[in-house]
Amino acid sequence: MDPITQKLLMSSTGSTGTSALAISHGTSPFVTVYPWAGGFGTKYADPATLPVGTGNGVAFNPDGTALAIAHATTPFVTVYPWSGGFGTKYTNPATLPTGLANGVAFSPSNAAIAVAHSVSPFVTAYPWSGSGFGTKYTNPGTLPTSAGFGVAFSPDGAALAVVNDASPYVSVYPWSGSGFGSKYSDPATLPPSSANGVAFSPSSAAIAVAHFTSPRISVYPWSGSGFGTKYTDPSTLPVNTGNGVAFSPDGAALAVAHTGFPRISVYPWSGSGFGTKYTDPSTGIPPTRGNGVAFSSNSAAIAVAHDASPYVSVYPWSGGFGAKYSDPATLPTGIGNGVSFKSIS
Repeated sequence: MDPITQKLLMSSTGSTGTSALAISHGTSPFVTVYPWAGGFGTKYADPATLPVGTGNGVAFNPDGTALAIAHATTPFVTVYPWSGGFGTKYTNPATLPTGLANGVAFSPSNAAIAVAHSVSPFVTAYPWSGSGFGTKYTNPGTLPTSAGFGVAFSPDGAALAVVNDASPYVSVYPWSGSGFGSKYSDPATLPPSSANGVAFSPSSAAIAVAHFTSPRISVYPWSGSGFGTKYTDPSTLPVNTGNGVAFSPDGAALAVAHTGFPRISVYPWSGSGFGTKYTDPSTGIPPTRGNGVAFSSNSAAIAVAHDASPYVSVYPWSGGFGAKYSDPATLPTGIGNGVSFKSIS
């Protein structure tokens, strides 16, 4: 998403084991993964078969047994088994996404995978299992209006959202084991411009869209009836284009990765909407555009993928930013576009 899920060691979560942190990026090997235990461990060996082209989006599946990368060149989505390192790449789906892939997400039940991409139908979804891709689901009856840039399943598994660069900028569909349902009605107040990121709150009671023009972030109540009346914008807006968005898993915060300084803005979140923006990080503000953002599953860390070295920055999170963690010994090799934490197994 990333958002991200997932995990710090018990030193920060209260359980034992090692998590992982994955970054999709613009230069070969296009995905880089580190052990994560309240800081970066030594980079895992690259997969034997690399993704093809710029890694735009990355996601661990809910049980942490697979890692998916959305990328720029055919087959546009690559998935690996994960067990303390990369396994042998899964066979490509029989029917590939039709163009450059920007985002990828697994359903919360781990039974489906969806890809947002640049060519019609703009979103493609497949059954998913330990055997890999199933037969592509039928396209939605009403397609998104243009290139898909982000995709997210609601945590209750009942909806699938896609954001794109033409009005209405966000399309949401009922989701079930049969695939796409009939598209929900558009929100009464649309996002004002091209949208780059989308996320549902952990309770599935809100949906957030990061977009190009002010206010850079639009959030709506969400229910089985669809969009509610847009929440009031935050009093302090993100600075310049909103690129990535994530709710903390405890539901208490909403983060936006954006182009202008300080590259990341985080707000308290409740059923009433935005609270007063948290103070910016005191150390290690990302040097350039923030592209992807995710919280660890225990809401104790927040990671930002960004345009310039070190390409990923991670901070402790506890109702505000802590001092930035030290950079990994081996950095990602290019622009950081997406980030995801793996759960402790």
